[in-house]
Amino acid sequence: MLANIESNEILFRLFSFISLFLLFAFAEWKKPKRQQKIPKIKRWINNLGIMILNSLLLRALFPFASAGFAFWCASEKMGLFHQLSLPSWLEIILSIIALDGIIWLQHLLFHKVPILGRFHAVHHTDLELDITSGTRFHPVEMLISMMIKFASIALLGAPVIAVILFEVILNGMALFNHSNFALPLFIDKPLRRFFVTPDMHRIHHSVSIEEQNSNFGFNLSVWDRVFNTYKEAPEKGHESMILGVHSIRDEKDVIWISGLLKRPFKKRSKVKSARKIRTP
Repeated sequence: MLANIESNEILFRLFSFISLFLLFAFAEWKKPKRQQKIPKIKRWINNLGIMILNSLLLRALFPFASAGFAFWCASEKMGLFHQLSLPSWLEIILSIIALDGIIWLQHLLFHKVPILGRFHAVHHTDLELDITSGTRFHPVEMLISMMIKFASIALLGAPVIAVILFEVILNGMALFNHSNFALPLFIDKPLRRFFVTPDMHRIHHSVSIEEQNSNFGFNLSVWDRVFNTYKEAPEKGHESMILGVHSIRDEKDVIWISGLLKRPFKKRSKVKSARKIRTP
């Protein structure tokens, strides 16, 4: 049973990821929000490369991923929902909302705790923003995230189907809200009342510390509104705002996988280099 859940989850998540990736890639190509200066092929190879590395590492360290762990928790009657008598549909909805809130809090902690911030900076050092930016995370951050996710599933007693749906939603929304797609304002404005849009999340990737400390959400926008971290628009506008980390702009640190893996263990300082990427 556990093996069936795992195999089905992998196929479902892979199909969902590829489908959404192609959809948002087409949207970026058809109607880009910002003109990009760095060759896409170079960024995509490295961003997707670190994603594949993370996937292999997590699979090796956690043979049974989130859904398998949720199944085990259910068999042991572990977690809050196993102590309550709620309808299954309500448990699923509440689990997805709660897990989303935990991810929001985790993201906030990765910005507020310096040692965690060193690993999360790998995500922020991307000088452009597109669908592959949503896959670009340091392996250590992914390991910490997985442990937090396991602890959350155990605490909640989240149903297996809720965990699978949450994973698909989280991955899909990460692709969507990092995409370089010019979502029309008449769609963006009402949509972001409930969900994080590309224009909303892009602000979080500004070099401005004030703007980085806003819009931490990946899926539901309610958390930033409730905890007063919501920002409507960037000061310089979306087309002119500078993305990335101000002190880390050397090509070997912000593009190549080797640099991304080593970056958290280096001193953060301005690097003068002939290969330093020029941005506005």
